[in-house]
Formats: sequence, structure tokens, C-alpha cells
Amino acid sequence: MKRLVTVAALSALALAGCNRNTAIGNDREAGRDPPAQAAPIRPAGSALRNVSTALIKPETMSDADVAAIGGTEGRCVFTLTEVSFPAFVYTPGEQGFIKLNGTLIPLDPAGADRFESGQLIVTTRLLDTRGNAGLRGLEMIVVPPGAGDELGYRGYTSCDG
Repeated sequence: MKRLVTVAALSALALAGCNRNTAIGNDREAGRDPPAQAAPIRPAGSALRNVSTALIKPETMSDADVAAIGGTEGRCVFTLTEVSFPAFVYTPGEQGFIKLNGTLIPLDPAGADRFESGQLIVTTRLLDTRGNAGLRGLEMIVVPPGAGDELGYRGYTSCDG
């Protein structure tokens, strides 16, 4: 019995550090191989060339990515959960940035809630919901170049300023 308690205690101690990984996604090797630099910044035409539209999904931005686009000060940030890394950083009626195919894509304004880069279109729509942390609900629609359907994502937005 004493051996069983010792094994259980050691197992619990080993698992106690499992929630300390600060890397985005499910990267369990972040301590050994942290990201060295931000993703490249390119227009949608070159970033998505020869990529199947079925594979194009918004990716979360690392701290290095956010720094490369000038930070979030004075901008709005769309996240898929209230505690996740940004998936879209924007200023309504001005420029936005989204990460697709491992590339940060700058988007030009095409209206108050619409952004474009080449044939890539991103639109946003505020929702009448709030999360547990008080963030406002937001729907983001992504239409990749040549896509027959749009991709819709619901998450949260917070705006600085």
C-alpha cells in the first residue's frame, strides 16, 4: 500500500508542471525548440498561392507575430476564446492582420467591418453576447481566394482605446 501511495504521489508531482507551457497551440516541445522569429509578412496573393482553400484556416499569432505587426495598442483583437492568443488584429475602418498558412497577411479596409488583400476577404460582425470575462462576442468570416464557401468563426473581441 505504501508503494502505491508513493507511486501516486510521484505521478501527481510529475503532472503538476503540465500546465506551465506558454507556447501557442499544442506544442509540448516549446522548451526545447521555441519559435525564433515572427512569421513573414506577405500579401494574400503570395502567401496563399498554390494552397488548397480547404486548408486555409486562421492561426493564432505568437507574441513575436504581434510585435512584428506593431502590437495591439490602439487596435482591436479577435480571439477564439477569451484567454487565447490573437487570431485577427485590426482597427475598424483601417488596417487588419490575419495569420494564414504560417504568414501574417496585412488587410486593407474595404468598409467599416470588411478587410481585403487581393481576393482574400475578412468581415467582422459584433454579436449581442459577452463571455465570462466580459469580452464582446464577434463573428469573423474569412473568404479565401477562389473559395466557394466562406469560413465563419465566433470568438471575442477587445479594443484598446
